[in-house]
Amino acid sequence: MVRPRVPLRRLCGLGQRELRCFGTYSRPQLVHARPLQSVSRLTHTATAQSRATKDGGFEQQKTVGQNLREEWARYNEFPRASGAEDFKEGQTVTVHGFLARKRVKHAKLVFADIQIDNGPAIQITSSFEELDGPGHAANQALRGVPLYSPVSVTGTVARLHSNTQPAETPPKADGVGRETHPPDGSSKPGSFPGQVFRIDLDLENIQPLNVFPKDIIVSKGVQFPPSARHLQIRFSDPLRTRLLVRPQIAFQLRKSLNDLAFTEVETPVLFKSTPEGAREFLVPTRRPGLAYALPQSPQQYKQMLMASGIRGYYQFARCFRDEDLRADRQPEFTQLDLEMSFATGKDVMQTVESIVSDLASSLNSDFSVVKKGEDVYLAPKKTLEATGQEDPTTHSRYMMPPFPRMSYEEAMTRFGIDKPDLRIPFELHRVDHVLPRSFISMITHLDNPVVETFRFRPSQVEEGGQLPTPGFIDELMKTLPPALARNPDGAPVALVVDSSKPLRGLSPLGFEGAGALESGEAGPNLSDLEDGDVLIFQARENKAFQGGSTAVGTLRTLLYQAAVANGLLPRDLSFQFLWVTNFPMFTPDNETDPGQGGQAGFSATHHPFTAPLTDEDVELLATDPLKARGDHYDLVVNGVELGGGSRRIHVAKMQEYVMREILKMTDAGVAQFSHLLEALRAGCPPHAGFALGFDRLVAVLTYTDSVRDVIAFPKSMKGEDLTVKSPGRITKEQLDTYHLAFPSKK
Repeated sequence: MVRPRVPLRRLCGLGQRELRCFGTYSRPQLVHARPLQSVSRLTHTATAQSRATKDGGFEQQKTVGQNLREEWARYNEFPRASGAEDFKEGQTVTVHGFLARKRVKHAKLVFADIQIDNGPAIQITSSFEELDGPGHAANQALRGVPLYSPVSVTGTVARLHSNTQPAETPPKADGVGRETHPPDGSSKPGSFPGQVFRIDLDLENIQPLNVFPKDIIVSKGVQFPPSARHLQIRFSDPLRTRLLVRPQIAFQLRKSLNDLAFTEVETPVLFKSTPEGAREFLVPTRRPGLAYALPQSPQQYKQMLMASGIRGYYQFARCFRDEDLRADRQPEFTQLDLEMSFATGKDVMQTVESIVSDLASSLNSDFSVVKKGEDVYLAPKKTLEATGQEDPTTHSRYMMPPFPRMSYEEAMTRFGIDKPDLRIPFELHRVDHVLPRSFISMITHLDNPVVETFRFRPSQVEEGGQLPTPGFIDELMKTLPPALARNPDGAPVALVVDSSKPLRGLSPLGFEGAGALESGEAGPNLSDLEDGDVLIFQARENKAFQGGSTAVGTLRTLLYQAAVANGLLPRDLSFQFLWVTNFPMFTPDNETDPGQGGQAGFSATHHPFTAPLTDEDVELLATDPLKARGDHYDLVVNGVELGGGSRRIHVAKMQEYVMREILKMTDAGVAQFSHLLEALRAGCPPHAGFALGFDRLVAVLTYTDSVRDVIAFPKSMKGEDLTVKSPGRITKEQLDTYHLAFPSKK
């Protein structure tokens, strides 16, 4: 068979490093040793060619070129991989992958593993009897291939291990049997019958398709720098597995929406600058004074689609926001965006619950939890059941719909945060009405504060009655974020219940305050105090809730996370979903978010297209806008906001009224939304929608706190791609082309 010609970059996964061999080679940043062996040879070849040309040694140049072509042919021409239907005992097959492990048992026997993706584990056996026999050459070739090199392996299927047959094999005469060990997980060559989880091959031929260099050291627990992201992915089971699970989650969500008759529509990435609420990235053009903006979300496009007659829209949309970065934020991210016409917020929430329910069922049936040391992640269930890695306690770990619903006001009152983690076993209680003035004045300078407390009860106590909590709380208080430690309303205060001390350790509260707690006057959940319980007190201003959390709400979350990390509370691997609704329609301006640029002193909490919740809230727009509630809903799981949505303003006059009269936007600011106002004016039906943060969803479901663990090439906390070194500096030629200039120094 004649292999078709393909572009150079596609051949055998040849990457940028290898391509440099044909130009100017530069030493990789991640190592400080000799250059790669193959690159060294090629560099020497290029040097020899140049010298031969200068010296007139054309024959030598011809020889060097021939050697280079032969070396290229050895790495470039290889047999095609076999399909799943070819894997039958006694059949000769070919597999492609990385040489992951070798075990030399004696002079004539070698075992090796081939790492593939999402498929069975491949173990090859190479042995021979005579030096001139057919197995000797293959055995020697296997011994000579460096570990981690890409290889093409041809062999005879000795055995298919499946869940329907025992995995044990009798030991060989020398006491060494074919080894069973967990598969790495990788792209399987097809769907194997009988739940095959491991394939044993007797080696006939092995061909290296490139050579893994000696100067990259791979050892147990090796940590590669961000500049070597390709090596991070390749040698980290949790990271690689999360990247393999991600498209399967996307596939299930897409399938569910297609089954519900939604239409996938792509919207432009080159948009224009509009004040939706976040900072934007601008894309200059060669037309003087004109620039695109990368979209914060497809919000305006999808509302125009509702006016165009699309009844149900969705897409996996790329979004861009120039924000301060955190573990759950990236300057570019993916969201599952959807919109429904002739619909209310309740309709959207039911739809989201439906697709999340489908996803949870799929994950429960197809994936299990893997625990390796501190790492916890998902892996395909069929590859774990037969190897004893599956955790039987994690079945049905997803809460099924309908999800509980809670107003913003209730969430802030009970948990001090608008995205509460329902796994945390302690709630807030307001106690300033039972505390003596002497204690209140000790923890805050505020005249009439709200004082809230919560009880933390560790689930483990050290032997001999020694309570681990006092020192633990002291250490926690030392590591609080500056915003909490230097809170102008007062720092948090922790009291530990201890019967060996006066008033059981609650003497700062006095007889009156301690008695009120013991009697249940401050709340029934505080009346059964036990030794080792910790009471955290925090004061705040006595005013309506604003923003996403209070100081005590943030501390409550930090304390829970620290307690789990220190073994004082068990790690809960379940997923507790929750709808938080009835958010304030507007939020006072702050120094972080640009808002809509109006002069009202406040901006839209969600975005300026959110509809008022009730007729009463419509009236409040004119009298007291900060008290108006929006028909806005967030989906929260385990303290993470997975996404948010709202019912939209679908009447053009109401939309313009909110922008112009309520937010006090300028004529120019309102004119930036003229396209949307025209679409609403053209008989746009009522509609509502939702945006699910896809990166966050995958991160949460695969047990990681950072979205960087589910993105192949993420940005750093400074917004830099450390693998390719972006963003790059602008050249003088680029500035001239796009009519840009740096501001003059003052």
